[in-house]
Amino acid sequence: MRDPRITKLAQNLINYSAELQKGEKILIEAYGEDIELVKSLIQEAYNAGGIPFVSVKNNEYLRVLLTNCTEEQIKMFASFEAARMQEMDAYIGIRASSNINELSSVPSEKMKIYSEFFEHPVHHEIRVNKTKWCVIRYPNDSMSQLAGMPTDEFEDLYFQVCNLDYSKMSLAMDNLIKIMNATDKVRIISPATDLTFSIKDLPAIKCEGKRNIPDGEVYTAPVKDSVNGYISYNVPAVYQGTTFENIRLEFKDGKIIAATSNNTEKINKIFDTDEGARYVGEFSLGVNPYIFYPIKDTLFDEKICGSFHFTPGSCYEECNNGNKSAIHWDLVNVQRADYGGGEIWFDDRLIRKDGLFVIDELICLNPENLK
Repeated sequence: MRDPRITKLAQNLINYSAELQKGEKILIEAYGEDIELVKSLIQEAYNAGGIPFVSVKNNEYLRVLLTNCTEEQIKMFASFEAARMQEMDAYIGIRASSNINELSSVPSEKMKIYSEFFEHPVHHEIRVNKTKWCVIRYPNDSMSQLAGMPTDEFEDLYFQVCNLDYSKMSLAMDNLIKIMNATDKVRIISPATDLTFSIKDLPAIKCEGKRNIPDGEVYTAPVKDSVNGYISYNVPAVYQGTTFENIRLEFKDGKIIAATSNNTEKINKIFDTDEGARYVGEFSLGVNPYIFYPIKDTLFDEKICGSFHFTPGSCYEECNNGNKSAIHWDLVNVQRADYGGGEIWFDDRLIRKDGLFVIDELICLNPENLK
């Protein structure tokens, strides 16, 4: 008998997140094996009158493929996948890798080729901008281990987070949208962080279970050349198979002029991917009431209650600050008191302190009001 929590999640993904309509084509792409959710998604797509397609991939095979790849080869690979993606009305991507470090040994120049000539055109240009898409993680032993929890306990947390009432969260986000849309200057203060930038005339977008599961953030983007100061991220970040910690960035007129971490050489190679990689494409506040601690998985970590992320690389089309890059790297800072605290100011008005909203209009987004 299928776990009813999986059935509920599939129904939410097809009917709420993807809003699949009769006759629409949907690509269900899974990284990993034996994912029960895939079968439920296929059935729910049929129930909605949609036309499902399935692709199963494996990061171990991808690592071997990329190690000796050529630019011409990856461009051809991308052309096949781009043609398929162009035909889709919706996309659900499931990530269930058994080893988050699988791609860590791929040479940096090969990862650059893959990012620039496959991921960017297929996903950032077509999937993100042309389809109703949602990306989701799926619980396995690897994720449970990263979370520091027994597998069955992590699964309980996972379904609690992913089957949250996102329609309720959506309504609660509306006041924050209004305030951000009226804001010019932002200042962020935390331990080893003092950052200023403008978000004037850049729209705020709520993420309420339509694009990511788990979800729970409201994002915009900084005016490209307005970022000044420095930031230290207190959440480890896994990128291209490598775990980065103690990341510190210094900005001048929007550009990262200094970057250090536990692997300073490699992080600077990432930021040297192209010109846009040293500018910021997203600023976002995380509000998921069930996610409190990082598990080295961006889809979870960027939604941590009381966090924000400040993202080097490409902006989203819906909030276009003009920055384009093959990179989009969500780096997270938690400002709750147990992480050292912090403040966010909008136009010299304190909005959030130590991870909790402090003005009446936004109290509805504190965790006790979203559960």
